[in-house]
Amino acid sequence: MKKDKVAENQNTMILVAVASYWAVSISMVFLNKYLLSSPDLNLDAPFFVTWWQCVIGVFCSYILGFFSGEGNYFDFPAFELQPRRIIASLPLSVIFTGMIVFNNLCLKFVGVAFYTVTRSLTTVFNVILTWIILRQTTSPKAVLCCGIIVGGFFLGVDQDVVAPPIGVIYGVLSSVFVALYSIYIKKVLPEMDNNSWRLMLYNNFNSSLLFLPLILLSPEFGRILAATNGPLTSGYFWFMMSLGGVFGVMIGFVTMLQIKFTTPLTHNVSATAKACAQTVMACLIYSETKSFLWWLSNFLVLFGSAAYTNVKKGEMDREAAERAREREKQADRESSKV
Repeated sequence: MKKDKVAENQNTMILVAVASYWAVSISMVFLNKYLLSSPDLNLDAPFFVTWWQCVIGVFCSYILGFFSGEGNYFDFPAFELQPRRIIASLPLSVIFTGMIVFNNLCLKFVGVAFYTVTRSLTTVFNVILTWIILRQTTSPKAVLCCGIIVGGFFLGVDQDVVAPPIGVIYGVLSSVFVALYSIYIKKVLPEMDNNSWRLMLYNNFNSSLLFLPLILLSPEFGRILAATNGPLTSGYFWFMMSLGGVFGVMIGFVTMLQIKFTTPLTHNVSATAKACAQTVMACLIYSETKSFLWWLSNFLVLFGSAAYTNVKKGEMDREAAERAREREKQADRESSKV
């Protein structure tokens, strides 16, 4: 009876974790689309919107710092900004800034329904950049999965006549920076005591500074000054802007929650399924009608991504099993000497 109760509680937590991830992730995409291109807000300033989200991210880290200490289930660190860590994280923060800039610019120009396809090359660039930077090769099966993703991407670009080329370019650049981030984060995390929340603080802090020259030197600055008698005086505007920053922090929280109660593989499968649901929802909400080949492109992208995840998981399991066998053999050799 007690085992059944424990299993039931575990299943409930898994359901809550997955549902939370879906709700926050999908809401964040639609909210950012609204912030970046809605005529209701009437402010064409993607750098400014993203900068404010980083500022809110720093503020949220300050609030979460009050929950640090022993018994802290999610390992929230105390709020502190050390010059050594600011400098150590700066190169990664430059990549982080490029990642969120091109991500938001992509979302500004393309619809939510096509957003998944435009940013689908992250896996492909991850394979390419891993070989260029780390000289690590990829198995033929994984390369085949990348080929499926690339085919789905180009089919989608061909079929989506609404998406402007500049939006697609921003999506590709976003994929490049996401892939770079996933590679270089491994070098910086040890400087943060392998604490993802601390890394989030330093990334948001550095990015909030890096955005300032981008805003001041771009045409956005003039539009922001002109909006001082318009959207910038609206409480609703600042509420929605701040909500976007809070969701940016929450996505890190629910992602960690989902991985904690499931597995990294389940998280990736869940993310793929979420992207599919998000695409369908976008078509329904915005009353968009798509061709069969357009839907096929989405299927190829999602199928290729899921297959790649499965292939890599199998390879990692085999490598782990091989290492375990080597340790057993080494232990046997040492015991035989005795």
